[in-house]
Amino acid sequence: MELGIGMFGDLQINAKGEIQPAQQRLQEIIEEIKLMDEVGLDFYGIGEHHRPDYAVSSPEIILAAAATVTKNIKLSSAVSVLSSSDPVKLYQNFATIDLISNGRAELMAGRGSFIESFPLFGYNLQDYDELYEEKLELLLKINKEPKISWKGKFRPELVNQEVLPRAVNDNLKIWVAVGGTPESVERAGRLGLPVMFAIIGGQPTQFKPLFDYYKKVYQAYGHDMNKFEVGVHMHSLFSENSQKISDYYFPLYSAQMNRIGKTRGWAPFQRNQFEAGRNINGALIIGDANESVDKILAMEENFGLTRFSAHMDVGGPSHAAMMKSIEIFGNKITPEVRKALKQ
Repeated sequence: MELGIGMFGDLQINAKGEIQPAQQRLQEIIEEIKLMDEVGLDFYGIGEHHRPDYAVSSPEIILAAAATVTKNIKLSSAVSVLSSSDPVKLYQNFATIDLISNGRAELMAGRGSFIESFPLFGYNLQDYDELYEEKLELLLKINKEPKISWKGKFRPELVNQEVLPRAVNDNLKIWVAVGGTPESVERAGRLGLPVMFAIIGGQPTQFKPLFDYYKKVYQAYGHDMNKFEVGVHMHSLFSENSQKISDYYFPLYSAQMNRIGKTRGWAPFQRNQFEAGRNINGALIIGDANESVDKILAMEENFGLTRFSAHMDVGGPSHAAMMKSIEIFGNKITPEVRKALKQ
């Protein structure tokens, strides 16, 4: 099982509502990725957002910068909002990162957590499902065929067109992210694509039927089980002391949940919800190394994971807290998880 970190590029917001400058956060992110590589984590993913509380609107730029200061870590989007992107340009950008990084780039396609990119790039939300279906089809075709002819509804036709440059070995690793709908799971299994499940609330065991369904569909369409890959993305933050990290992180985490919740009709996020998420059956991996090892291993046992992604910057923890969390993940948690999985 691969172990790594995903981020959305959350900006730190203080009690007065003042937002951290994006320039500062972007420089911090590069330092954090460099440390991830140094402590031996397997992958890093960064999301795409077009909102004032996030620093990253173009994952490709961050990953290209990270490629120049890292040696081994895989570099991925988490996610690229495919519905409002041009698959041709998206492939070209990630193929370029793949060449710069000597084959370490990956692309994770998804619908995204928010909808700001649709009006920004001139798309109609009424076409939400059709856009994703068509653009995923085109992206996969580009990845398989250097010269393509293609016609769809939302993008100009391509006639015998070369898409350059090509990724290393002419194959870009493409994941899809799913939030829990059977339709998304079925599509991933049918296409034989590696899938990342976002488990960010409730009890993770509730997702077991979807994991089983994905595997069933994947096998039913005759895909090679030696290439079967499935991961989870879970809100995480690590510290030397479980109670201290809980006390530090709850105000930041709850503030972010409430900012998002105002637009989605959620009730105010409570401390008891936070603590329920932190217990062994919850979806938050926020605590010390021993607690975190146990929960990650439980996820692997329950779901047969090949990848675990710690979503580590929800609500904008300080750069110091992030660096400490990365250090603990790489130096304490990862060795114990790997050791347990070998037994």
